[in-house]
Amino acid sequence: MKNEFLKPGWRRVKFGDVVRLSKARSQDPLADGIERYVGLEHLEPGDLRIRSWGSVADGVTFTSVFQPGQVLFGKRRAYQRKVAVADFSGVCSGDIYVLETKDAQVLLPELLPFICQTDAFFDHAVGTSAGSLSPRTNWTSLADFEFMLPPMDEQTSLVEVLRGFEEAMESTEKLSAAAETLRRSLMIDHFEAVHSYRRKVSEIGKWYSGGTPSRGNSAYWNGPIPWVSPKDMKLAELDSAEETLTAEGVEAGSKLMPKDTIMIVVRGMILAHTFPVARTLVPAAFNQDMKALVVSDEYRPKYIQYWFEYAAPRYLRLVSESSHGTKRLESDKLFSLEVPKLYLDEQDDFIAQVDDIRAAVGKAKSRHADVMTMKRYFLNQNLAS
Repeated sequence: MKNEFLKPGWRRVKFGDVVRLSKARSQDPLADGIERYVGLEHLEPGDLRIRSWGSVADGVTFTSVFQPGQVLFGKRRAYQRKVAVADFSGVCSGDIYVLETKDAQVLLPELLPFICQTDAFFDHAVGTSAGSLSPRTNWTSLADFEFMLPPMDEQTSLVEVLRGFEEAMESTEKLSAAAETLRRSLMIDHFEAVHSYRRKVSEIGKWYSGGTPSRGNSAYWNGPIPWVSPKDMKLAELDSAEETLTAEGVEAGSKLMPKDTIMIVVRGMILAHTFPVARTLVPAAFNQDMKALVVSDEYRPKYIQYWFEYAAPRYLRLVSESSHGTKRLESDKLFSLEVPKLYLDEQDDFIAQVDDIRAAVGKAKSRHADVMTMKRYFLNQNLAS
């Protein structure tokens, strides 16, 4: 037992003394009228809402039943911090525990998910997990987790504050989504308008293919030059990469591109659902799964970047599959589309409009991150074990 001072009315309890693991099961969910199932892939870290699910009618082997108000906790790879509150009934993966309070007069059901979001609870779940590839915790270990239980009036007050954090995050998410919708609408209106002149993608600059120097030669690697590959293409602007090359490495098997080069993924399974495009903020090399474009003087690099972002859905429809299953965008398909040709000042005006909206999206996301940080601090200060 830890040496600590408890607030008046607070008491230390074991998780299993106040929380029950639901054992409800359905051997035939469809026949029982259950329409939805939830797997770990449907739970988002840090988000208490279930935003996606699967259809039982499509076939599922899950049998654990959950009801609205119950808490779903991902027991596999607990470090992913997956906790959610069900707002519909369904069945879920065996890697998800369905939790509920034993007595609502002892522990408010509304407080339970927040207890599960504390760092102490996650640390306990991770620390009691077993298995190297897919570590899982177990109910016996979770039931032994100890935390400080407030009296009912303080539980109510805590829930009100925590709901305020949740509402604030929801508000920033809606603002971000609205700004993103506006940005997409602006791009569609602009690029699909009637323009007098257009250029084939093959004609808007000079295209380059990348490569990978020998990994057997250590002199080629861990130098000062970013070496961009598909795994780096998570941001719209790149100033670094997970791997780097020396100048010798670039000469041996890649190409060094200048700042403001447009990088595009043309091979990889990510093309099954995403068309990654980015612009370099520093000189960088790249691998063979990418294409690089240095735009001509007729275009602003950022204007071309925004055009590729707009054209992403069209390019995804042009993606094919190689004989061994890898997705790829052939060069003739990449070069087949056309880009509006505008005066540079007109391109600048459009860029400024898109940048203003992107700034609003960035502010909303920053605000969301700030609220999440404050909520996490509040949780750990008030519900720590």
